[in-house]
Amino acid sequence: MRLWRSVVGKLWITILLLVAFVLFILTILQLEFFQNYHLEQVENDLSDTAEKIASVVENHQDLSMGLQISKEIVDDPHNLIIAENRNKLYYAEDISAGHQLLIQEILDEKEVTAVFRQEKPFVKELHLNGEHVSDLYQNIVVVGAPVQIGETSGAVVIFQSLEEIKETTRQTTKLILLAAGIAIILTTIFAFFLSTRITAPLRKMREAAFEVARGRFDTKVPILTHDEIGELATAFNQMGKQLNFNLHALSQEKEQLSSILSSMADGVITFNRDGTILITNPPAERFLQQWYYEQEGNDQEAIPTTLRELLEQVILLENEQTGEVSLQGRSYVVIVSPLYNEEYVRGAVAVVRDMTEERRLDKLRKDFIANVSHELRTPIAMLQGYSEAIVDDIAGSEEEKKEIARIIYDESLRMGRLVNDLLDLARMEAGHITLNKEKTDLPGFLERVTNKFHGLAKEKNIRLSFNGRGSDERIPAIDIDPDRLEQVLTNLIDNALRHTPATGSVTVDYKPSKTGVLVEVSDSGSGISEEDLPFVFERFYKADKARTRGKSGTGLGLAIARNIIEAHNGQIGVHSKVDQGTTFSFFLPQ
Repeated sequence: MRLWRSVVGKLWITILLLVAFVLFILTILQLEFFQNYHLEQVENDLSDTAEKIASVVENHQDLSMGLQISKEIVDDPHNLIIAENRNKLYYAEDISAGHQLLIQEILDEKEVTAVFRQEKPFVKELHLNGEHVSDLYQNIVVVGAPVQIGETSGAVVIFQSLEEIKETTRQTTKLILLAAGIAIILTTIFAFFLSTRITAPLRKMREAAFEVARGRFDTKVPILTHDEIGELATAFNQMGKQLNFNLHALSQEKEQLSSILSSMADGVITFNRDGTILITNPPAERFLQQWYYEQEGNDQEAIPTTLRELLEQVILLENEQTGEVSLQGRSYVVIVSPLYNEEYVRGAVAVVRDMTEERRLDKLRKDFIANVSHELRTPIAMLQGYSEAIVDDIAGSEEEKKEIARIIYDESLRMGRLVNDLLDLARMEAGHITLNKEKTDLPGFLERVTNKFHGLAKEKNIRLSFNGRGSDERIPAIDIDPDRLEQVLTNLIDNALRHTPATGSVTVDYKPSKTGVLVEVSDSGSGISEEDLPFVFERFYKADKARTRGKSGTGLGLAIARNIIEAHNGQIGVHSKVDQGTTFSFFLPQ
């Protein structure tokens, strides 16, 4: 059973079944061809012979001489009938009574009667079942041709048994089946040899894979060929080498990380009474390096001014002091505590804590509350107003009630979209965006996304097109997150369609270069004013009335798009002129 589950068995059986199927089809076709060919050949030969005999009889005034020559022409004179009419027949003298009855039955056929009337020649297969008909002549081919004997319209009739043709077909069938059987045997041997040869290196690679799974990363597969299997063996060896390297690198990184985690996260600086630095840890070193970098070119001080003032206060007042220091755009909280000697303060220890992230998160929280309050004020007011209308039974008809309910439903959906977009944007700006990159054929991807909007563009009577310019310079597939990039394109195309009037156009352009790909989404809409362009990627920013968002927008799409493109190490931009259209573009590096 293991043979049938192995690659050798599967490949062997596949080749065998494929060849057997092809041979079966060819055998059937050949048998059908030979059977029809033999029958057609016999019919043609009999027709030619009948016409020759008719010509001989008509061209000899001596009928007996013509009959004698005619009997010499045919292979079997017993199957030749020359008749002046249905009652006056000429045929071989030594035929049996049963054969005469057979001839009479043949002459009873309508086609033969037509020949006597000199209507037309005929070729026909007959199936005879009379008592006088032997097994040999139950199935026959009959050929007839009209002949003029003196003043009488006669006929030349030749028939032949189909059993002879069937015997020829049976012999042909035996030869074909014998050849097919030999081909199957040879195919079996060849398939087994081929599958074994192909899978031999695969078995070695399987054994090597088990060795690698046991942790023996220096295992190598012998490279026996230079085809795809040889390339696979080369790739396997390189993979093992790379795994071994990565394993050692990970081990070193683990040790380094363990060392870092065992130390304090906050910077610690120990000072002498005169301000001399005694001890620092890595976070404190980084803090001081930032200070030195900021003071480069000036009269450098050993520590920031704020920290020096805190140190002087601690020594003077002999109690803990707290302050804040800003360096290189980062915010630090410094807590300085005195170090006592037996009689006086001998120095101080400063704990430097990086509060940049906390400050940023606090600002994000405040901005979030302000933005949400601003954006939710209108839909909440509408929900409240229309809800009061329902409670107070102001709506006078069912249609008005349904309209109010629809407005409440639309506003609730808008609020839901706003909340979801805010959460996505907050995660992105906090650096928590995760990209699932994969190799993607960008032109095909852009065309597929563009095609999704053809229905909407058709409803608005807007011409939407994808322009794959520069296809001669097409770069290979690049690493992107298709879902995130589709989110960007969807937002840009949807904005373009919403701000383009009927009979306008929206175009998606693909422009490859040596360093990456530039994608542009252009529309012939109302455009954006020059003073609004620098702020279009800000959250909740309201441009002029020509580009005011509809009910379906949340005002966060472009901010989300900017974060996604920047996460791909790309850039996004916009240029526009009022009443001349807008073009959003983003660049993705190769």
